[in-house]
Amino acid sequence: MKSIIFEQTGKPADVLKLADVPVPEPGPNEVRVKVIASPINPSDIMFVQNLYGIRPQLPSGIGFEGVGRVDALGEGVQMRTGMRVSFTSVGTWSEYAIAHQRGLIPVPDAISDDVAAQLFVNPFTAYAMVQDSGVPEGGWLMLTAAGSAFSKVVIQLCRMRGIKTIGTVRRDDLNDELKNLGLTEVVNTENENLPARIKQITDGNGVACVLDAVGGHTATEAIKCLAKGGRMLLYGLLSLQDPTINAGLLIFRELTVKGFWLTDWMRRVDSHTRQDVAQNVIRLLSSGQIQLPVEATYSLEQIAEAVDHAHRPGRWGKVLVKI
Repeated sequence: MKSIIFEQTGKPADVLKLADVPVPEPGPNEVRVKVIASPINPSDIMFVQNLYGIRPQLPSGIGFEGVGRVDALGEGVQMRTGMRVSFTSVGTWSEYAIAHQRGLIPVPDAISDDVAAQLFVNPFTAYAMVQDSGVPEGGWLMLTAAGSAFSKVVIQLCRMRGIKTIGTVRRDDLNDELKNLGLTEVVNTENENLPARIKQITDGNGVACVLDAVGGHTATEAIKCLAKGGRMLLYGLLSLQDPTINAGLLIFRELTVKGFWLTDWMRRVDSHTRQDVAQNVIRLLSSGQIQLPVEATYSLEQIAEAVDHAHRPGRWGKVLVKI
């Protein structure tokens, strides 16, 4: 079968290659999935560069989520082949992938392949982080990197819950789209002072929570935007730079700064919570209340072009690898 692998870590466009590898066989409690499509997420790019929370065992496959049809069952699996499922694994940029049966989500007909391919990482993270943010109806939540696919899901969720949102951008070409999704205010950090602008927007109070994917200077400035008792949830480090934490702010404003990783969140919560999130995400996607746009699709043979496109600034939708 055809599969994208890498034998050394580095820049994805340089180290990823298309290879012919044996078709894998599912072990106990596993299934083999014939892959239809898989997105290119920031976590995939970081994994190839050895900058993610789990380290690649070289040579390694790549791709953490996708949509496909169950092709073969391992011992102990009670389900039918041919089912269309959203699934998580390591190595979804491939014709076939192995997934644990607990990581499978049956996909209803109302959800397209393009949406189902993205069903897990961004929607689940967004839903869980909005829950963890603790921002009430009418409160303020701020997002850095507001133009990302993840942030767009958060904006739509907050709109439905009556939570006001502020998004930071470095370009203004997506502002109208973000406002149409429900973003309340946009701040361009290239030409505006972020803390001063937030103070103006919130009548001097600050925001209840910041969801930060950037780190570095952006996160350093975003911490200053928190209201007393506010919290920042860090879920990415796009700048590859650590923020500077002002201890005085943490002490005298009683702020909380913590990390968020979906993998650990899924392990931490009980099965009822996981099922509740899955049901709500599927309901919102099936009804069209949450949109997951796709900007471009590529074949396995076009992987270098695909990862280059996924890293390009100013995208309005996800880049998919279609098998």
